[in-house]
Amino acid sequence: MRVVHLPDYDRLAQELPDTDIFVGYSLRPKQLLDAKKLKWIHSTAAGVAQLMYPELRDSGITVTNPSGIFSVPMAEHTMGLLIALARNFPDSLRYQDRAVWSQQQLWDIHPLTELNGKLLLIVGYGSIGHELARRAKAFDMRVWGVSRTGKGDATLAERIIPVSQLREVLPHADYVVVSAPETPETHHLIGAGEIALLKPTAYLLNVARGSLLDQAALIAALQERKITGAALDVTDPEPLPVEDPLWHTPRLFLTPHTSAISDRLWSRQTSLLLDLLQRWFEGRELFNLVDLHRGY
Repeated sequence: MRVVHLPDYDRLAQELPDTDIFVGYSLRPKQLLDAKKLKWIHSTAAGVAQLMYPELRDSGITVTNPSGIFSVPMAEHTMGLLIALARNFPDSLRYQDRAVWSQQQLWDIHPLTELNGKLLLIVGYGSIGHELARRAKAFDMRVWGVSRTGKGDATLAERIIPVSQLREVLPHADYVVVSAPETPETHHLIGAGEIALLKPTAYLLNVARGSLLDQAALIAALQERKITGAALDVTDPEPLPVEDPLWHTPRLFLTPHTSAISDRLWSRQTSLLLDLLQRWFEGRELFNLVDLHRGY
């Protein structure tokens, strides 16, 4: 096997015609035309919406992703966001920057609360959702999951609900975490109508992709105090432009798409890729195969 490492896309065009296996974030349709021998794409990102164009879907090329390796850091990050919202750490830090002892001010913004006994609704109950549920249960939270079919491992969840019934369960949630894959069907999965169903005391968190949430509807809900708070690790677009109103939306906590980042990330990526390569050359079935029709 000859391995070519490209630090950027400058030499991609000259290497693609001889490439059998491509490992990276994306190949555009015009680049795919040059890849005459390509048999397998391994995406280094769990989200593969950037690859779901007709030319690739119809090519017969196998696509895999590193699904699962981001679940632990994302679950820990999301648990941190839940705690930060319940205890209002973001405003504590803002007052700290102004050297203000803000005990009364924090209470006046909204009462500090606890996670135990609260209902956590995880929209997209896959590997990330399971790891988050495991940690939420340690905080004595109640967990409901939402999946495409309403089926799944219910070991850590009281209920698993099909996405077709999402609107029916949103009014029950204290915290809603969006961790579903990005597909045409999940675009603005949480829009103005869904946000309007939330309790005034509810919190909304998005750690999936920015396209799953109607950001304008979220801004309006926070400005009008329709919900208590929100946290976003992803936005649309990214990076978020300096003039975007999200930066100055009240009771909104932003992290810059860091939930999946960890000092163990690339060792996990390497182990997974080596396992897949071993299977490929031995003619065994690959795991983490992407369903090109579903888009994940």
